[in-house]
Amino acid sequence: MPDFRAHAHPALAVRCPACGKAAGLWCIEPTGTRANDLHTDRQAEADGAFIEQHGPEAVIMRDASGWIIDPQGRARHQH
Repeated sequence: MPDFRAHAHPALAVRCPACGKAAGLWCIEPTGTRANDLHTDRQAEADGAFIEQHGPEAVIMRDASGWIIDPQGRARHQH
């Protein structure tokens, strides 16, 4: 199971389907250089895995000590 709190960015918890970089490793461009941003496909993959693992109401947020997961975050933050 991916650990979304273990990395500098939650999407790094999954392998990138676009460039093949393993979990924990930053995405690369086709030229082999480090990408400025994580690939959109990776972010979508991470979103799906996060929802599957934590449910559709969960959110992940940054606090002073790192990433925290709020299982009911969407319900709390809707206006």
